[in-house]
Amino acid sequence: MSEPYDVVIIGGGPGGYNCAIRAGQLGLKVAIVEKRGRLGGTCLNVGCIPSKALLHASELYEAADKEFAGLGIKTGGLELDLPQMLKQKDEAVDGLTKGIEFLMKKNKVDYLVGKGRIAGAGKVEVESEDGKQTLDTKHIVIATGSEVTPLPGVEIDEKRVVSSTGALSLEKVPGKLVLIGAGVIGLELGSVWRRLGAEVTVVEYLDRILPGMDGELAKNAQRTFAKQGMEFHLSTKVTGVDASDADTLKVTIEPAEGGEAKTLEADTVLVCIGRRPYTEGLGLENVGIETDKRGVIANDHFRTSAENVWVIGDCTSGPMLAHKAEDEGTACAERIAGKAGHVNYGVIPGVVYTAPEIAAVGKTEEELKAEGRKYKKGKFPFQANSRARTNHQTEGFVKILADAETDEILGAHMIGANVGEMIAEICLAMEFQAASEDIARTCHPHPTLTEAVRQAAMGVEGWTMQA
Repeated sequence: MSEPYDVVIIGGGPGGYNCAIRAGQLGLKVAIVEKRGRLGGTCLNVGCIPSKALLHASELYEAADKEFAGLGIKTGGLELDLPQMLKQKDEAVDGLTKGIEFLMKKNKVDYLVGKGRIAGAGKVEVESEDGKQTLDTKHIVIATGSEVTPLPGVEIDEKRVVSSTGALSLEKVPGKLVLIGAGVIGLELGSVWRRLGAEVTVVEYLDRILPGMDGELAKNAQRTFAKQGMEFHLSTKVTGVDASDADTLKVTIEPAEGGEAKTLEADTVLVCIGRRPYTEGLGLENVGIETDKRGVIANDHFRTSAENVWVIGDCTSGPMLAHKAEDEGTACAERIAGKAGHVNYGVIPGVVYTAPEIAAVGKTEEELKAEGRKYKKGKFPFQANSRARTNHQTEGFVKILADAETDEILGAHMIGANVGEMIAEICLAMEFQAASEDIARTCHPHPTLTEAVRQAAMGVEGWTMQA
């Protein structure tokens, strides 16, 4: 018999493949099992990466259509080539998945295509087209990710009624698109198809968009999206989607607390009410692991209730974000190897890749008020930033929250061009428990959008200089 693996990872998404890489770097004997046949998980194959490819392309298309003339650029007859736009998206995904396969080989990780299942303590069964095999291992890491949360009573066919997966590959631009859910996924994909010509209507059960993000940030974002042409029905629930008409979908909505029903017509309906952990057929019962009612597997520093079985990413607690899963995968591998792997859950940023972008890290004002923690805030509008003015990208602001006594940065919330890149400065500062004054007294290049971060930091102590 061959020597057992040190660790077998079930799931090849950002958590799984980064766990495999780090374990390989640490000299462990590693195997990774992925049923999709392509590494990268939801994020790379039908999530973060393809959506960003379409967001970038559609943003350029809209800029050419509506902004270039004002900049002195004459484009002539603008025409959308949707097949090519989808093709370049697929090419980006293909190149990156092949790159991850290379990284497996580079770090001496065995990659097995098949459905992984925990068959018992120290045993992972892999079912593939060639049959079944059982791997012996000292440690098992569950990294199976998440799947689309279905909406009861609404059947997703990925043609007319689609999830985020189907919304990445529509054969034509819908005339009318109804989004069920005003979270990150819906707003990003809604932005893509709005830019390409769709009329977009958003239906959200809650009384606000972007639940969980800072309230001021969400209100500003909704105003911006409404100016761009999105229509919002908040505090509203969808009670059904009638697909009996071959040409038009009929979406029935009514107030969340009950009331008169209305009907919206649509060519395409995108169901994007969230995601849930994916553990179907994983064999958790074989090692005594139970999930909570949401399907989440509990963890204690990535350890499950079963000895030498670990869990990371979307199927455990915390935000369902690729970079959170990456950090957990790295830290989990280090702990398996006897090192002190750690993730700082207070400094995990979130980004919405719309235009303008939205980015946040740390505590919101609502959370600080609920905790009774005294804080100060500094806020700076991009309208007053010289680079934003010259780029005609003046929407939004930067807001920094700091402890009222110690000045330690507690959170930051931004909406504006490129804030998805700019938030990293705040993350680094928070990792070092920096004060707002540390950023305020750090020289930033001029003219740049990042100066807005410095000016907001100045504003915490009331000495903003450029607004």
